[in-house]
Amino acid sequence: MSHQHDRPTHAPTPDARALDPRSIEALLAVVARLRDPEHGCPWDLEQTPRTILPFTLEEAYEVAEAIENDDMAELCEELGDLLFQVAIYSRMAEEDDAFDFGDVVASITGKMVRRHPHVFGNAEVASEEEVRENWEAMKAAEREAKGQRVRTSVMEGVAQALPALVRAGKLQKRAARVGFDWETPEGVADKVREELAECEETFSAHADPLERVHEVGDLLFSCVNLARHLGVDAEQALRAANHRFERRFMRVEVCLGAAGKEPAPEYRDDMERLWDTVKHEER
Repeated sequence: MSHQHDRPTHAPTPDARALDPRSIEALLAVVARLRDPEHGCPWDLEQTPRTILPFTLEEAYEVAEAIENDDMAELCEELGDLLFQVAIYSRMAEEDDAFDFGDVVASITGKMVRRHPHVFGNAEVASEEEVRENWEAMKAAEREAKGQRVRTSVMEGVAQALPALVRAGKLQKRAARVGFDWETPEGVADKVREELAECEETFSAHADPLERVHEVGDLLFSCVNLARHLGVDAEQALRAANHRFERRFMRVEVCLGAAGKEPAPEYRDDMERLWDTVKHEER
């Protein structure tokens, strides 16, 4: 947590309006002014890394949405919002004498150079797979050099905070590296059908609710596995499906409204008919 009243004294903050708006110095000056104890913004002054974390996650997803929509103007704006998050985290850390924005830049620059010896050094690689293997080996060496515990399982290090579909895919990739994987998509498809059948066994009104949760989870996990074998990012695929469903249903609502109706159980047949029409029109 940042302690506003115990902040160290820093050099005077330059006026961001007098700086080149395209420069990182201008952004850092804006953030410094927002966090200034005397002249800053009351809301920004109250924030801590924990309180702005939800906004950071939201901004990352908005970047993803701009990319999926092929909207370069929106992507430019959303990347700016995301960069602001990096700048304000760095400012908070600087106030606590932990690190500053320059340290963040130096850290990632050094890491990228260090982990790409085939680009910035004399190392040679024969394939993308070899690049990934070298990357993991260097990460392990860096952890050991820092005195961090050497991982004893290939499953370690996959962040718990990741979206469930993303984390499932990463766990599966870890297992695949050591040969624990299906050989063909057909084998995974068989597993999906198996998991669906086990899920159907819980349809009974007397089924154990916890068992239903487990079986649905297994089904979703196997679907992620199938997506991975088909070269499809499960998270992006589901996001795209959500967008399609949303767009189509909104079109159904418009068509119902033109007939003086609105979505309701008594118009289920109308909605299904319109849904099929909308899908056909899109294709």
